Amino acid sequence: MEITDVRVRKIYPDGKMRGIISVTFDDLFVVHDIKVIEGQNGFFIAMPSRKTPDGEFKDICHPIKSEMRKELQDAVLEAYQQAVRDQEAAEVEDDDIELEVDYEDDTSSF
Repeated sequence: MEITDVRVRKIYPDGKMRGIISVTFDDLFVVHDIKVIEGQNGFFIAMPSRKTPDGEFKDICHPIKSEMRKELQDAVLEAYQQAVRDQEAAEVEDDDIELEVDYEDDTSSF
């Protein structure tokens, strides 16, 4: 199974949950709502989950093998970090925009 697309849907600048990601496998199957979480030891991913009647959260889907989990986490975190860099670069570009105004000295009409 190959990861063929990773899309960063949302970036949150504050809080523990930092992003929402969708991942496509083999151009045939997509998993939405993978969360990027900032923990005490760095970033990790949380798979889509639902709350059970007893208040516990259970993954809706998840990798079975640790190698696949690592591959998925690496791809998701790489895409998330690139999206954050792109967003920061866009903000810097917006800050660098200079408004040029041409005022003519036409005080004779006052």
